[in-house]
Amino acid sequence: MKVHGNAALGPAGRLSLVQAIESGMTLRAAAAALNVAPATAHRWWHRWQEAGEDERLHGSWLCDRSSRPRRQPRRLTAAQEEPILRARRETGLGPGRLAGICRAPRSTVWKVLRRHGLSRRPRGERQTYRRYEWSRPGALLHMDVKRLARFTEPGHAVTGERHHRNDGAGWEYLHVVIDDRSRLAYVERHPCESAETNAATLERAIAWFASLGLGSPEAVMTDNAMVYRHSRAFKELLARHGSRHILTPPYTPRWNGKAERFIQTLQREWAYAHRWESSTERLRSLPSFLRYYNRRRPHSSLGDRPPISRVHNVRG
Repeated sequence: MKVHGNAALGPAGRLSLVQAIESGMTLRAAAAALNVAPATAHRWWHRWQEAGEDERLHGSWLCDRSSRPRRQPRRLTAAQEEPILRARRETGLGPGRLAGICRAPRSTVWKVLRRHGLSRRPRGERQTYRRYEWSRPGALLHMDVKRLARFTEPGHAVTGERHHRNDGAGWEYLHVVIDDRSRLAYVERHPCESAETNAATLERAIAWFASLGLGSPEAVMTDNAMVYRHSRAFKELLARHGSRHILTPPYTPRWNGKAERFIQTLQREWAYAHRWESSTERLRSLPSFLRYYNRRRPHSSLGDRPPISRVHNVRG
């Protein structure tokens, strides 16, 4: 039986209060005996009198009543809730992201999802972790690569048909550089994942961050891929900027979690969020999504503000 956290009496105490009154004690005397207010004794005595035989037999009269108001004039109608529910079904996003899409307060979106049993997604057991964040924007850059399949027509994941002509279309590689403090993201698409491509991408990313007013990075974090560990061009670039190279421990992707999480966002909110007729059409929309992510999309770890809000003295 659920009992309100601030309740003066539990079910056993409520029953004892009623029994004391039935034995001949006044409401005030029974309240004093159980160390509660006379109003509490009055409330439970009258609930006992109003209860039917079945309620008294099963003890349902002892339960707390819902605190939900009888009238909710500002509650959303079914028609107003439908866009929120449809966006949840189509995107799987949480209240923070849906609030920006549906133009509704985050708390309102959460209440609608909870009311319809959609507020939680099944998740496995989470590994231990420790949050960290460098104090200056641009001081630490995270770098990673995501491979996406090319296609000339929608595949079976969208159409449900197993016969398509995308076999052998190849792959395209998204080189991702994200700032640790502000979560500003820089992404380039390349046909390969070579050491020279990684070094050139990082150099252009540093120049892009500098155009926003950020200084040279103190460190760059990557995984243990050969194109990072044994690349002379990559080491020379870091040496020119006075940056050190941080390698994540083996089988510990959560060290580079900001880049990993951004890649998940790219997949869910861009790459797999729509029906693309080809990978070329999908790629054309990438700059637009990056502008939205960096300048408008609310970020939960930044207090529902976009990444650009953490960059001081933004130029232009």
